Amino acid sequence: MIDIPLVYKLLKEQHPDLADLPIQFVDAGLDNAMFRLGDRLSIRLPRREIAAKLIENEQTWLPIIADRLPISIPNPYRIGQPNQDYPYRWSVLPWLDGIPADQEEPDPNQAKILATFLRSLHIPAPDNAPENIFRSVPLTQRAAVIEERMQRLELQTELITSDIKQAWQMALNAPIDVEATWIHGDLHSRNILVKSGAIAGIIDWGDITSGDIATDLASIWMLFGDLDARQQAIATYANISEATLQRANGWAIAFGVMLLDLGLTNDPRYTVMGKRALQRVTEDI
Repeated sequence: MIDIPLVYKLLKEQHPDLADLPIQFVDAGLDNAMFRLGDRLSIRLPRREIAAKLIENEQTWLPIIADRLPISIPNPYRIGQPNQDYPYRWSVLPWLDGIPADQEEPDPNQAKILATFLRSLHIPAPDNAPENIFRSVPLTQRAAVIEERMQRLELQTELITSDIKQAWQMALNAPIDVEATWIHGDLHSRNILVKSGAIAGIIDWGDITSGDIATDLASIWMLFGDLDARQQAIATYANISEATLQRANGWAIAFGVMLLDLGLTNDPRYTVMGKRALQRVTEDI
């Protein structure tokens, strides 16, 4: 069980100078448990083995990319090691203040900020960048899984429209006409923090990998309900080919389908996120 007594014990043993700070439970998702540590720090502990590998990705690569990004990210402050009480590596991180963007949408003027952030992130990654069988692959390799969910959702909702199906097929047929770069890989609205309308942080970097920029560009439809804001993000990023825009639509559909399907069986927050993504893609095509 990952609880406050365990966190205190780990700190006391490995980072005793932090052990006297107050510890507050924040949230526990499928992959990680999060605690606040004092006013300025947080602690993130994996809940399962697959998540432990993602934490290691963050610990290895975020210190390398953090300085060039114009939005705060949870660059590890300290790293915890596995021991007899807990089997995985864990992180002490800066506390990033804000509300997930699925609960507080950023102001439309933040579209330029997001695009600038993505431009700063999207540079070629080294050869030893982490592989990700879900995000670093062409969209066509995810088609079977997504289309199976689309068929299920078509029976449960009215969101899998003919326009969505057509945009999906166009995305699958669009060539990849850009070189692979660093991508966040999971840039949905729950992983973007907003404070007073401004994007305050980008979190949950476990899926970081080298892949198609269209995977991250899909965040435009997951983040902004305002059509002009979406167009501004695309214009500010600049030099997005028609093929890349089609693939970005496809990734937005893929994320929307995955989130909606997850939400209908698990968490209503994901239902809303998936619905918004699909509706916004429909508005733009």
